[in-house]
Amino acid sequence: MTKSIVAEKSYRFAIRVINLYKLLCESKKEYVLSKQLLRSGTAIGALLKEAEHAQSKPDFLNKVNIALKEANEVLYWLMLLKDTDYISQKEFDSIAIDAEELIKMLVSIVKTTKTNLGK
Repeated sequence: MTKSIVAEKSYRFAIRVINLYKLLCESKKEYVLSKQLLRSGTAIGALLKEAEHAQSKPDFLNKVNIALKEANEVLYWLMLLKDTDYISQKEFDSIAIDAEELIKMLVSIVKTTKTNLGK
């Protein structure tokens, strides 16, 4: 069985977030904002992994919705890191594109699941 595209992307995104966290801690000595980014950025994939074995469609929907909220939160921490000069605009743009792509995919899954639940 193959992994879903969103699961693969969320895993690769988590690796990028972990690497950014390590860089921020080592080179910028920034620990608070980067820890929040680490938590929310890695939670997306973990929640999707949980959703694979959801007990019901509503449980699945709930887990994907929380993953969506975490992905949106990632953008907040990235904006703060950019606007306080911990990361450059170029660094922000690079990772924010991935976060926004994940958000779009998760929104689509949520909408489709809600539609299917209504039938």
